[in-house]
Amino acid sequence: MNDRTSRKLGWAIPVMRVGYGGRGLVYLAVAGASLYSLWRGGQAQDTGEALDWLNGSWGGGVLLFLILLGMLAYAVWRVLDAVFDLEDYGTDAKGITARLGMIFTGAAHLAIGITAFSLLFAGSDGEEGSSIPRHVGMVMAWPFGRWLVALAAVVIVGAGGHYLRQGWRNEYRKHLQANRFTTRWNMILKAGVMAQGAVIAIVGLLFAFAAWRVDPSQAGGVGEAFSWLAGQSHGRILVIAICLGLGGFAVFCFVNAAYRIVPKVAEPDLRSLADLVR
Repeated sequence: MNDRTSRKLGWAIPVMRVGYGGRGLVYLAVAGASLYSLWRGGQAQDTGEALDWLNGSWGGGVLLFLILLGMLAYAVWRVLDAVFDLEDYGTDAKGITARLGMIFTGAAHLAIGITAFSLLFAGSDGEEGSSIPRHVGMVMAWPFGRWLVALAAVVIVGAGGHYLRQGWRNEYRKHLQANRFTTRWNMILKAGVMAQGAVIAIVGLLFAFAAWRVDPSQAGGVGEAFSWLAGQSHGRILVIAICLGLGGFAVFCFVNAAYRIVPKVAEPDLRSLADLVR
């Protein structure tokens, strides 16, 4: 990409910042609603339940509107990033896989935006419980549908592993500017990235269970991942730890909104947190 094209795409940076800000609000809502529910003796909340809880709280409508804008911006950003390779992932197999993953991530967050829109303007998302098992059941009814669900499980577990590796090996630091804030808050950022990876990996395992047992009801999203964790030894402690971690991931998203480096449109002398550590 030449300098002229980079200058033309400079407007993508504000879109990226709005997108990551909205993403941070979503995870803050999930973590906050879940911890509040657990404190009152209930269960951790999935994304839809957290947004519904937010809609019924004081000032929640404003936050839902900000989330809606953020999810639209994040979806646009992911498409721009994938098409123009703004973060310089390259055109080899690994780079193409990463760029395709951006489009799927953008689509997933667009779905969250649609949920926020329905809550704002219809008062309900029109769904009782998670719609994932229903959609998985539809796919399983297709020829080779069971294997498509199994493939989805592999992809989702791989995405979770990607976040876990990024957190464990501090790979996320190469995308963040080096400054006092990112240096001092690094442990919270690390915990947040790894908590996000753990949740995604568990969702992938639930899809794998659904494919193995040919039972769509085994599949699920964040809420079902929390339920699965709660059923393990010391489950409540694990759920609380993951909720706190997702709060850390919300901080990670806000930090990205402020300090993320986009190589192909960034200032050439900008120093990353990874560079500072080295």
